Amino acid sequence: MTIDKMTSKAQEAVRAAVQNATRRGNPEVHPEHFCLAIVEQEGGVGRPLVQKAGGDYDALVTALRERVDGFPQQSGGGEPRVSHRGLLFLQGAEDEAKQMKDDFISTEHMLLAGARKDRDVQAALERAGLTLDKLMNALAAIRGSQRITDRDPEGKFQALEKYCLDLTERARAGKIDPVIGRDEEVRRVMQVLSRRTKNNPVLI
Repeated sequence: MTIDKMTSKAQEAVRAAVQNATRRGNPEVHPEHFCLAIVEQEGGVGRPLVQKAGGDYDALVTALRERVDGFPQQSGGGEPRVSHRGLLFLQGAEDEAKQMKDDFISTEHMLLAGARKDRDVQAALERAGLTLDKLMNALAAIRGSQRITDRDPEGKFQALEKYCLDLTERARAGKIDPVIGRDEEVRRVMQVLSRRTKNNPVLI
C-alpha cells in the first residue's frame, strides 16, 4: 500500500502519527499513534464519527494517549518505522476500503480496521463505549450511500448534518412544538405523502 491511495486527511493523519512517535522518541509507529492522530484531527471525520456512535470522545483520547505514553522510547534513533501491528492496521484499512468499494483509503477505514482487528485499539474503544457495530452504523448515518472517489470526501459526508436539521430526530426528542388546530390539514398532508401511485408535491 502506498500513501497515494489515501485521502488527504488520511495522509495528514499518517504524517501526524509519525511526527508524534518521533517527538516522543518511539522507535515504532503503532495503531494507537494512527488512531490518536485521526480522532484529534481538525476537520476530519474521526471525532464526528466517535460522537455519532455515542462514544465518550474524551475517554477515547485518554485511553489512546495512555497507550502511546507506555511505548518504549529511545533517543537519537532517527525516524521511527511502522511496527508489524501498524502494517497489519494499514493493510486492514485498505481491506475496509475495498470492501466498501471506495477508491481511496480514508481515516474512517483506519478506525474500522482498528476496531475489527487490533485488540489494543478495541480495548481503547471499549473504554469509550464503542464497538465495531456502533462505528459502522454511525458511518452509515454520516456517509449515506456515498463512495469515496476523490482525495477530499470529508466535507461531502457531513454536508447534510452541517446545513440541515433532522426534523424526525428533533420530533423524537420532543424539541418540536405540537401542531394545534390543524387536524384536517395534517391528515391531508399525511394522505398526500402516503400515496403510492401519484406524485406527492408538498408546499411548505
